[in-house]
Amino acid sequence: MADNLLHGVLPVLHTPLNENGTIDVPTLEREIDWAFQTGADGVVVAMVSEVLRLGYHGRKELAEHVCRATKGRGFTVVSVGAESIREALDFAAHAEGLGASAVMAIPPVATPLNGARTADYFAAIARGISIPLVVQDASSYVGAAIDLGVYLRLLEEFGADRIFFKPEASPLGPNLSKLRDASHGTARIFEGSGGINLVDCYRRGIVGTMPGTDLLDAIVALWRALQSGDEERIYRLSLPISAMTALQLQAGLDGFLAIEKYILQKRGLFRNTLRVEPFGWELDQETCAEIDRLFALLQRSLQTDR
Repeated sequence: MADNLLHGVLPVLHTPLNENGTIDVPTLEREIDWAFQTGADGVVVAMVSEVLRLGYHGRKELAEHVCRATKGRGFTVVSVGAESIREALDFAAHAEGLGASAVMAIPPVATPLNGARTADYFAAIARGISIPLVVQDASSYVGAAIDLGVYLRLLEEFGADRIFFKPEASPLGPNLSKLRDASHGTARIFEGSGGINLVDCYRRGIVGTMPGTDLLDAIVALWRALQSGDEERIYRLSLPISAMTALQLQAGLDGFLAIEKYILQKRGLFRNTLRVEPFGWELDQETCAEIDRLFALLQRSLQTDR
C-alpha cells in the first residue's frame, strides 16, 4: 500500500463546545495533538463531529481549525455530504482549498434516491475536486443503504486511487466482502463501527478504520495487534472495546456522542460533555457506571501489553 494513499487508523474528531455553543478551539487542538501522539495516521471530521448539527458556517469553521491544527502530521478527511449537490461541492472545494487529504460524503438524508441518482450525486462531487472521495454509507445512523452497483460504477469511473469506501449497512462484514469480491480486491475500504466489527472487517481486507477518538489508544493497539497477528492480544483488547461500543449503539448517533464525549472528559481531554442541541438521549448513572468498569478493564489490558 502506497504511503500517500489514505490508510490506517483515522479517528473521527468530536467537536468540543463552549457554554455559548461555539467551538472550543484550544480543546479541539488538544484532541488533535493527543490523536497524533497516540499513533493516529490522520484525523477525520464526520458524523460524530456533529456536522449535521453545526450548520453551514460551523462546518466550515470546524474544517478550517482541523486542517490548520493537523500541521501536516497525517491525513485530514472532511465530511462534505449535503442535501444538494451544489452545497456538497461547496463544502468539498472548501476542504480541498484548506489542504485536506480527502473528503467524505454521505448521500442526502431528506430525499430518497435510487441507485442511479445516488451514483450521480457522488460522481458530481468527485468530478468537482482533485482529491479522493470516501463514499460513506451512514445508514446505521441516517438514510438508506447504498447499493453495491453504485460503488462499482464509481470505482469504474474514477479508479481505486480516487474513490474509497466506508460501508456501514448491516450486515457489515458480509457486505464488505461482497464489495471486495465484486471489485476483484481493488476497492479500498474503511470500517467505522466504533471498534465492534474491527476484527472481523480487518480479516476481510480493509485498509483502515475510522473510530471515535475516545478509545483511540486501544484501537491503535488493536490495529497493530491485527497487523502482527497476535491473536491473544487481539481479543484481550477487542472484547472490552466491543462491549463499550454495544452500549453506544443502543442510542444510535446520540449514544456515540454522549458516551464518547463522556470518555473524553474522563480522560481530561475535554472540559465538558456539551453537545449541539437538540438531541434525543442522555447518559444515565447506570450506563456511566458500566462504561467506567469497561474503561478500567481496557486500560488494564493496555498496561499489561506495555
